Amino acid sequence: MTTDILVERASGVMTIALNRPDKKNAITSAMYSAMADALDAARDDAGIRAILIRGTPGAFSAGNDLEDFMKAPPTSDDAPVLRFLRAISTAQKPVVASVAGVAVGIGTTLLLHCDAVYAAQTATFSLPFAQLALCPEAASSLLLPRVAGYTLAAEKLLLGEPFDATEAHRMGIVNRLLPADEVDAFAFAQAAKLAALPASSLRVTKALMKRASDEEIAQRMREEILHFGKLLLAPEAREAMTAFFQKRKPDFKQFD
Repeated sequence: MTTDILVERASGVMTIALNRPDKKNAITSAMYSAMADALDAARDDAGIRAILIRGTPGAFSAGNDLEDFMKAPPTSDDAPVLRFLRAISTAQKPVVASVAGVAVGIGTTLLLHCDAVYAAQTATFSLPFAQLALCPEAASSLLLPRVAGYTLAAEKLLLGEPFDATEAHRMGIVNRLLPADEVDAFAFAQAAKLAALPASSLRVTKALMKRASDEEIAQRMREEILHFGKLLLAPEAREAMTAFFQKRKPDFKQFD
């Protein structure tokens, strides 16, 4: 069990907190496993009626910890990151997110599987998959165009440039913007409201809204990870990762 993920239970809400502030909550395999285990526990615990995911002040998540990621890339269905994505994408109970600070890569894409997302006015988002010579994950190639429209989604996924909380709200990724020192408390209050409602009606309502796309999301995740694995082994990805660790700009012109 890692201390980089904290799990708390109160008022019918399970809070899953990323707790690695020195690395801006960059996610390791151990952290993915802990979050997947927590989501599984929430599913099986009748006393838990809603789930809240949050980070620490100044950082929701900087995305994958690239050093840890390169040591154990996701090459099988039981990879920790894929366990986590399956768990959050199929969660029957309401999932709320509180986003303060940076949300990079999967720090943004996981939000597409939440039922409500509240962000600090100072939060920033980015999807730098193409910049790392990789492709989107978490079914974001399917969900982001649906949420934001094709052209906005294409701009974010192809260029990978950061965008602010106002843009995330305009795109439909975020429900509401709040002062940074209020967002966690507000998100918990919203989760507690959900926890106080009839669990059966919430479960059925969520299932009805998501049922038509469940298999499509699962299939897109499988397609993405297949392409992701191939791209990860390509020379462009090696150049991108080497450049990242050497803190220099990658040179992709050498590749066709």
